[in-house]
Amino acid sequence: MATRKQSVRFRERAELLDFLLEVSTVTTETLDLDRLLESVAKIIRDVIPSDLFAILLYSERAQGLRIRYSTGHRAELVRNLVVRLGEGLTGTAASERLAVLSGDVRQDPRYLNAVDAVRSELAVPMIARGKLVGVIDLQSTQGDAYNEQDRALVRLLASRVAVAIDNARLYRRVERQNRTLRTLSHLSQEFSSILAIDELLGKIAKTIKALIDFDAFSIFLVDNERHSLVHRFSQRYDKRVDLNNIPMGMGITGAAAESREVVRVADTAADPRYIASHPGIRSEVAVPLILQDRVIGVLDVESERLNYFTEDHARTLALLAPQIASSVENARLYEELAQREQRMEQDLRAARKLQSVLQPRSAPELPGLEVAVRARAAREISGDVYDFFEHDEDHALIAFGDVSGKGAAAALYGALVSGLLRILAPRRRSPALLLKSLNETLLERKVDAVYATLMVVLWERRSARFTIANAGSEPPLILRAGEVLKPRVEGVPIGLLDDVEYEEIGLDVSPGDTLLFYSDGIEDQTNETEENMGEARIRKVLRKYGAAPPRELLDQLFRELDVFRGVTPIFDDQSSVALKVLE
Repeated sequence: MATRKQSVRFRERAELLDFLLEVSTVTTETLDLDRLLESVAKIIRDVIPSDLFAILLYSERAQGLRIRYSTGHRAELVRNLVVRLGEGLTGTAASERLAVLSGDVRQDPRYLNAVDAVRSELAVPMIARGKLVGVIDLQSTQGDAYNEQDRALVRLLASRVAVAIDNARLYRRVERQNRTLRTLSHLSQEFSSILAIDELLGKIAKTIKALIDFDAFSIFLVDNERHSLVHRFSQRYDKRVDLNNIPMGMGITGAAAESREVVRVADTAADPRYIASHPGIRSEVAVPLILQDRVIGVLDVESERLNYFTEDHARTLALLAPQIASSVENARLYEELAQREQRMEQDLRAARKLQSVLQPRSAPELPGLEVAVRARAAREISGDVYDFFEHDEDHALIAFGDVSGKGAAAALYGALVSGLLRILAPRRRSPALLLKSLNETLLERKVDAVYATLMVVLWERRSARFTIANAGSEPPLILRAGEVLKPRVEGVPIGLLDDVEYEEIGLDVSPGDTLLFYSDGIEDQTNETEENMGEARIRKVLRKYGAAPPRELLDQLFRELDVFRGVTPIFDDQSSVALKVLE
């Protein structure tokens, strides 16, 4: 044991003041807790020898004193010992906030035996700002090793180092909080970039595990219709598990959702609200996930250790909760949108299949004509309308048009027009009368801001003549003897105005003449420089390939169209019908 020095060291007042100045210097030169405790221990042991020395700090989480610095104590004891307030000499000093001196611990019932050879002990509490910081504990194998002067000196030291230790712990806590805030800022950006909800929840669990060592983690989402918390994600020992849903207001999680506040439970066995989800759980924290003043769910962490979660843990989770709420809601909405899109895709595929039944799948055989059809939708289904009706071996009707708008609404209206055409066309040979009947019928089922343009052509084989009536559609281009012509025929779209009369024009043709019908989706298609395909380019294709079979003509038209548009997407339905007059 070191030689006793203090009896001669402080014989003069100046020496004591020098010693206190040394203590003051040591306690103010650093905020590093480990370094501070080591320096304080050296000073104390230098003036008051001991065989076992320890500085114990009060732990709110452990609800007791834990050894933070020691010499002479077994490593296992240092790791595991928790001294409750009121237990042993150190616990008594802490609870009564008085220095405790025992000259013969064998005769002191308060003594907790750690080493059989110990005979005397001095335990002095450290108090800062009215709060217990910890206890300085000296033990000796000699009886009556410490006296009142030692007790007074250690009390003097304890009063000075308590504030320094408390400041160092506060500094460490602030540093930890700053690191946590920096981590949270980084995580906020990372969370917001993940839209797959299962991936996001797994990432959240992994991130919180790095910040707070839990044994179980769960996220529940609010289902307002069922007034319950629906289990969405749970993990136990790094493995996914399934849990039951929880009625709103029930359990720790339900209490957090209903109160909109963090609920921290030190002992689940003593809390009547606790609903056992995982075996062996002793403590729990439930944090409401609030977005725009609306509770969307609850984040829940659990531990098998009693009173494991601290206020710092709860504060960290509360800081993280708003970003988690925002990210989870975004991912949930994205998942919901993806499911809706999937259902819509299924509906559109079914509509596409139905549309292929309503419209001709291939070019029909019409008397005296060679026919080709080509169509593609800007979306899954098209609003373009075309159909063929053969009255007899000498007469046939051809209808070609377009519905205003795009997508499903246009396609449904187009299906209505196609259905009405199939009902009305066999009864009316006159194109003008057919358009008038269609217009009247559509106005009986009027849909606001929706209409259709339609060209109806009657083919008379014996007289080699087309009779054309138009309801706002683009007239066809006609190739005759190498020259491209365009008949002038106009009219009001169907489904738009009441009491509309339509005009007809006659067009005599000769063998080899070719008529090309095309929707505005072809003429108005743009390229990367926002230039339109335009009628001039269509005329050029017709002039170059119009003498070929109609199918080859349409293949070339769409090929030229795709070369023109390049990488520019198709923005409108594109349909075309080519008719060549035979011998």
